[in-house]
Amino acid sequence: MPDLQHQFGQIDIYLFDQLLRGRIAPGMRIFDAGCGYGRNLVYLLREGYQVFGVDQDPRAVAAVRQMSSTENFLAEGVEAMSFPDAFADVVLSSAVLHFARDDDQFEAMLRGTWRVLKPGGLFFCRLASSIGIESRLKQIAGRRFLLPDGSERYLVDEALLMAFTKQLGGHLEDPLKTTVVQNQRSMTTWVVRKD
Repeated sequence: MPDLQHQFGQIDIYLFDQLLRGRIAPGMRIFDAGCGYGRNLVYLLREGYQVFGVDQDPRAVAAVRQMSSTENFLAEGVEAMSFPDAFADVVLSSAVLHFARDDDQFEAMLRGTWRVLKPGGLFFCRLASSIGIESRLKQIAGRRFLLPDGSERYLVDEALLMAFTKQLGGHLEDPLKTTVVQNQRSMTTWVVRKD
């Protein structure tokens, strides 16, 4: 029996939870919007899922193409991807949206990502938030903050995520779940079903 590391790679634990609950199942087309080096794709590729994605870093895309043995990955930004509308059953956005410069770029990134999701499809998103660490943040401009861990991020909060859930035409599949990492940063899991 292969060890778990070999079988699942460095998969996000909250994405693993969606797999365990059967929300991501064989036969579904998966799209990773900001795939990086594919840490969340090891299991999906090994199990024969149809997996596609984009990332701005051409080196990361080259590495994922090699790992997947396909050309399904492109070096593109999520704001203006060349993939068609309603392309995927599941769209992953893990640690991507919090790199937005400002409100306009955040919305463009979010809407570009949402666009490739089929009606009835599942949007899985992990992103930095202010939830639980509000008093520890230093505002730079708008929703850009300096976090206690020294990083600078675009931060969302519950009100913004709930507003976008409604605006996009979706509903929460799970309640928002936030992990505060020793008062240094906060990551929120946002799982939405497209109506």
